[in-house]
Amino acid sequence: MLSSNSAKLLLAIFLGLSTFFLSLPYFEQNQSALIGVLTLLITLWTNEGLKLGVVSLLPLVLFPTFNILDFNSVTPNYSKTIIFLFMGGFLLAIGMQKTGAHKKIAHLVLSIFPKSFLGILYALAITSGLMSGVLSNTTVTILLVPIALYLSKDQNIQFRMVLAVAYGATIGGILTPIGTPPNLIFLGFAEEMGIAVPSFFEWIFKLLPLVIIMMIIMPFTLAFGVKNFKIEHNDDEKIEFTKSQKKVLYILGGLVVLLFINSPIKPFYSGLGLNEKLIILSAGLLLFMPKVEILTWDDMKEFPYAIIFLFGASFSIATAFTNTGLAQAVTEYISVFAQLPTFLMIAFVVGLIIFATEITSNTALISIALPIIYSFIQMNGIENGETILFMITIASSYAFMLPIATAPNAIAISTGVVKISKMARIGLILNMLGLFALLGVASLFWN
Repeated sequence: MLSSNSAKLLLAIFLGLSTFFLSLPYFEQNQSALIGVLTLLITLWTNEGLKLGVVSLLPLVLFPTFNILDFNSVTPNYSKTIIFLFMGGFLLAIGMQKTGAHKKIAHLVLSIFPKSFLGILYALAITSGLMSGVLSNTTVTILLVPIALYLSKDQNIQFRMVLAVAYGATIGGILTPIGTPPNLIFLGFAEEMGIAVPSFFEWIFKLLPLVIIMMIIMPFTLAFGVKNFKIEHNDDEKIEFTKSQKKVLYILGGLVVLLFINSPIKPFYSGLGLNEKLIILSAGLLLFMPKVEILTWDDMKEFPYAIIFLFGASFSIATAFTNTGLAQAVTEYISVFAQLPTFLMIAFVVGLIIFATEITSNTALISIALPIIYSFIQMNGIENGETILFMITIASSYAFMLPIATAPNAIAISTGVVKISKMARIGLILNMLGLFALLGVASLFWN
């Protein structure tokens, strides 16, 4: 009798081999091998037949073995400079969690809003969204879901509040470059291709209108059908930050100020010209310094090494799509869509990404989509290509229907109070609203 994990591994191998042979009539052998290996990886990421970190290291072995990329071409993808930006951000997240500063911030925000059901939904969503700008959206969801479950014993209310946290983390995660993995993958890809990208604060200014629109819409959608319900919570407790919490907040505040001063405001101010990755990593390392001493090396056991490997795998996939010519081959098949009017073509591509990410990890999807769409843009001479790449990056995070799509969705389902059928119904509405909002904001503010 096969164990559950063995069955999942065999299923992944079977699907990988199947897609390899099915692809051979249409693609070259190494391109078909990449499609097969990619199917294997996506299946294992999805069904968790192997641990996330283990699956994410497989490209180091499989790509050279199947003549997709040689070993020396794969390994640099696991040490791209953008990974160190993430490392700095997560060190700050660990510092906040260790000191409990995140709980004080959450309580402070919760106390501002009214005690009505809609007010609590807004409080949870906005708290989750704001925290996801500086912390991993996965981490924020894990931290706030227990609060959402604590506020009510009614399962019909609980599932809406849990979704408010999960969706808030997803919506807010796009607000900064470090909020969600697809953002970092886009930055790494853009750096590789020599594409201009927004600075830290330029990114925020571009995404703020979209985040505000979705933050207004989402709680209203979740509150639909619930009337005359109030939640009692204690907002009389005095909020006082401890000495260690203040240290973390001072460092975070200083980081925000430095990033703001460093960001150019064209054409008026050119910024300081400092490397943002260096600034954020330095802020994280500052937590280890004497007189600060928030973190010790023992705290590094909380560091998400598996996510670092996931970034490496994602960058390797993107490199393989380019180097094997698979991106260009796929582009030739979809080039017919370049004949559509520009707005319809962009709407089709963005809509395809939003719904495609429902059935696979948004991290894996954006790793595949970026080189394909970039090749599509280059082949057809499409203007504003950088904006389209930026849009599909955001679109890959805006999937609200199924647990596979994003980590916050998966965490929401794991609580047991959220049913996939209910999530799919609400998520479909938010997917469509997110698509229209993204297209509208891009048209009005991103040229």
